Amino acid sequence: MSSVAVIGDIDTVTGFKIGGVKKGFIVEKDEDAKNALNELIETDISIIIITEKIADNIREHINKKIGSDVLPMIIEIPDKFGSSDRDVDPMGELIKRVIGVEMVK
Repeated sequence: MSSVAVIGDIDTVTGFKIGGVKKGFIVEKDEDAKNALNELIETDISIIIITEKIADNIREHINKKIGSDVLPMIIEIPDKFGSSDRDVDPMGELIKRVIGVEMVK
């Protein structure tokens, strides 16, 4: 595994493609996002970048597919409208899953 892919709205995916990311899935429906995630999990992708709003909409599916696995790493980013208000810090959860230590403030 050594590649990066992005799942998001057209602006996010286009920006990452301009930056050199080869695999990108423009999604508008939750079902499309789930299908894109499933496809990427079956390939050699090690990092999946997904917008926060899409990830929030398919959170249960992400948790079911990824579980406590380290790879592929799911990195959630804000879309062009900014960050989502959240009770859980996704980067903190990622760090906890990868290194097994909870980061506290």
